Amino acid sequence: MASDNIDLDSGADELIAKCLDLDAPQSFFLFAGAGSGKTGSLVRALKSVQARFSRELRLSGRRVAVITYTNKARDEIERRLEFDPIIQVSTIHSFAWQLIGGLDRDIREWLRGNLALEIADLRTAEAKGRAGKASETRKVKIASKTRRLERLDEVRRFTYSPTGENRGQAALSHTEVLKIATEFLAKPAMRQILVGEHPILLIDESQDTNGPLLDALFAVQAAHRDAFALGLFGDMMQRIYSDGRKGLGEDLPEDWAKPKKQLNHRCPKRVIALLNKIRGPVDAQVQTPRTRAVEGLVRLFVLPATTADKAGAEAAVAACMAELTKDSAWHEASGSKRLILEHKMAARRLDFLELYAPLYAVDGFKTGLREGSLPVVRFFTHEVAPLVRAQRADDRFAVGRLLRDSSPLLALTQDGDATDMPAALAAVRNALGELMGLFESGADPALVNVLRNIMGSRLLSIPESLQPSALRKIAPEAAHGNDEEADDERTAAIDRFLEAPFSQVIRYDDYVSGRAAFDTHQGVKGLEFPRVMVIMDDLESGGFTFSYEKLLGSKGEANEATQRLFYVTCSRAEESLALVTYSADPEAVRRNVIANGWFEPHEIEVMEPSVGISS
Repeated sequence: MASDNIDLDSGADELIAKCLDLDAPQSFFLFAGAGSGKTGSLVRALKSVQARFSRELRLSGRRVAVITYTNKARDEIERRLEFDPIIQVSTIHSFAWQLIGGLDRDIREWLRGNLALEIADLRTAEAKGRAGKASETRKVKIASKTRRLERLDEVRRFTYSPTGENRGQAALSHTEVLKIATEFLAKPAMRQILVGEHPILLIDESQDTNGPLLDALFAVQAAHRDAFALGLFGDMMQRIYSDGRKGLGEDLPEDWAKPKKQLNHRCPKRVIALLNKIRGPVDAQVQTPRTRAVEGLVRLFVLPATTADKAGAEAAVAACMAELTKDSAWHEASGSKRLILEHKMAARRLDFLELYAPLYAVDGFKTGLREGSLPVVRFFTHEVAPLVRAQRADDRFAVGRLLRDSSPLLALTQDGDATDMPAALAAVRNALGELMGLFESGADPALVNVLRNIMGSRLLSIPESLQPSALRKIAPEAAHGNDEEADDERTAAIDRFLEAPFSQVIRYDDYVSGRAAFDTHQGVKGLEFPRVMVIMDDLESGGFTFSYEKLLGSKGEANEATQRLFYVTCSRAEESLALVTYSADPEAVRRNVIANGWFEPHEIEVMEPSVGISS
């Protein structure tokens, strides 16, 4: 048996550790393809800093900064470093806000100039445009931005939440925070502050880091190369968002180190061979499997785009994979991770579209909705649903814990007056009885009815963002007279969301929490699963950025963005991989993927509309 090649990339980690020297810092870009152990290299690099410079950093009050792409990645890195205070791990938005938060006078002046420019651009577009929906949208934006500009001096302190809605006069948007941080870093004083606080800055998933902000950090490094190390971890083939820096890694300064990792520790040999074929035309980077890697199995299933029962077809694919792999886990609902291109595809398959679609139509809601942090939904997923679940289970301890800090009824006893306790507990019991009455005999009440019940009984505090809809549903006259609010796009979306049945809250929460079988192509970057099914359906996804129909050859050449996304999804598989594509010309797909060498003829199954498997 051949010896294990696990140490093939050890030289890359050694070079990175050498770069992270406070006395002689050197910046670097680590090329690390899918499954190469990039996060492990990042953690080992940080541990080398801990071992050598922990005392020096503590005494000087400095910290190593790490930017991750997701909160989940941040939490994992912090856990593996035992929450060491000399390592500051944050997402890009949190990092940017840490730089600019509190600089209220400078932020105000930036907003003053930026709003004036945006208003001028909108007025120019309106003067050239024609009447219609686009014109009405521009007029609304002009009025909104003008009001904000006029009231700018009323704001004493600007606010921002990386995961919240960021509504209100004082709140900055996600986009504004990144733009402000980028422009402020052009100032020598801000650069000096950054370098003084963080002599080392490491960026994970650097290929998807906001391009202008990354350019600003390159400029900081160039101006302070003797005191500041910028370390980038990434792979341009895994760049799936459009605002990343193009050509990252191709035009690095000569004094930068360029370590590279070749091993793929995650995928079986057959999947790695496919990955090398996919990326071959892009950059010719080739990965090597571990010596102990299994062969694995890959199959491409091609179905007509007009297939009516797509959920049934995908179940048939899972059954076929179970037979081919002799792995019964493919039969289980949670046995494989099914990757879809767009969240609404999951909402249809998991049956929470009525909840999801109205909110996703509002740009300001999208990030929070995708992450499960949107307050209007979080009220139901994190307060109401756990309460209903605990009450059904007769778990009095859990019910008490949930209500203790969030029920206005129990707040009556916080002054320590024990005589209020019996009345408060009786009110809680009555309120719980009324709430649970909505679910009797298996009923599935609309969210608006649940909201109406809770607001009427005062069992829980209603979030500010839900109060207008709650008031309008309970007493229309209470909300009457605020026509601007009633006509607001957000309020209208919330009203439609509240018509969804309560059961969709549970299914939505399972999805955004990663407990469901589905996830998006973009959302699984950095994750891995034993069994993966990639679902490619241009018609259902309804977008223009990606086209799997073109990628697989039936309509000509695909754009590079689709090729990169395909690479990311395929590289999640640890054991077996099923690729399901819905095409207008299944036979053309079969011919083309064989011709380009991606698949052997026996690895392709053309499924008929009746969901049968052809030989």
